[in-house]
Amino acid sequence: MALLINDNCTACDACKPVCPNEAIAAGDLVYTIDALRCTECVGAEDEPQCKLVCPADCIVQNPDFQETPEELMAKYESLHG
Repeated sequence: MALLINDNCTACDACKPVCPNEAIAAGDLVYTIDALRCTECVGAEDEPQCKLVCPADCIVQNPDFQETPEELMAKYESLHG
């Protein structure tokens, strides 16, 4: 499943540069994660890098995107050819 950034985001920009899929962008008040690009770092890393670097602990599971590890890998492969 993809991740999302909740309202506790401080817009510190720590998460954006570590995303291997360029799924994170600055929103109006907080950063956002494009669920169609987020693979939770499957295919690139062992765990979501954005969650590791977030000082506000505001990156959580997106309940609207239930995906298996296989689906996340297929999404990663489609993004990176």
